[in-house]
Amino acid sequence: MAAGTIRYWAAAKAAAGVAEEPYAAENLAEALDAVRERHPGELVRVLRRCSFLVDGDPVGTRGHETVRLAEGGTVEVLPPFAGG
Repeated sequence: MAAGTIRYWAAAKAAAGVAEEPYAAENLAEALDAVRERHPGELVRVLRRCSFLVDGDPVGTRGHETVRLAEGGTVEVLPPFAGG
């Protein structure tokens, strides 16, 4: 199991109520499942519209269970931004 940081931006940050928090997970799917458990409600809805960067690389359409997380890594949670 890897440990790292999840960073929330814009609407995701507002819905989570924090700018960042730790993860302990093998893959992105596990990390996001833990986020949904910690933050039921608005953040769950916001996550459906988000894009994700893992250590600076876009996840795109890859299945979240296939995206391995690294020890000391970073997951960026990016909701759609107005104007770009």
